[in-house]
Amino acid sequence: IIYYLDLQKAAIPRRTASYGQEAGGLTIIPKEEKEKKFPKAIELERITGYINTDNIRVADLIGKKVILVDFWTYSCINCQRTTPYLNAWYERYKNDGLEIIGVHTPEFDFEKIYDNVKKAVENAKIKYPVVLDSDYATWYAYSNHYWPHKFLIDIDGYIVYDHIGEGAYEETEKKIQELLRERMYVLGEKGEILKGMASPEGVIT
Repeated sequence: IIYYLDLQKAAIPRRTASYGQEAGGLTIIPKEEKEKKFPKAIELERITGYINTDNIRVADLIGKKVILVDFWTYSCINCQRTTPYLNAWYERYKNDGLEIIGVHTPEFDFEKIYDNVKKAVENAKIKYPVVLDSDYATWYAYSNHYWPHKFLIDIDGYIVYDHIGEGAYEETEKKIQELLRERMYVLGEKGEILKGMASPEGVIT
């Protein structure tokens, strides 16, 4: 089951980038080509609270990080099942340039309460930044309809991949790895991005 609210008809096109032929096994798509293919990153709007951060903006991360924006709400069982994977990705790739932003958009009134969300974040062992989207401003900005819904933003600030609901964990992690390799190439950094899949703990079945 995927929980959703049909709040807005317009939706961001679901597109994925294709990498793997140039620059050491990595295809680098020029910015002018990306502009034709992908939506630009969307800023967080009217955030009502911050957890694991004092403040965070998408604009401040573009050109520096690969960004995973995850829409969730803590009582959603589908979100609870995906959280261990997000935790594992953050632990594995945060030093390689991945930033995860959990956008907590509540389904119920009790999920708007800051202390309730903070306790849920602690219980889920979430270490990445979480922002409270209690007014649905960021939800609307992304034309979102679903919990959970992940958006991946590349080094150049384009939404090049998204996934709705549970599953596709291997596909999503491979895309993270590709985007981190692209980031490393663009920034002229040295090193290796781990291959294979992370091993999440506490998966709910």
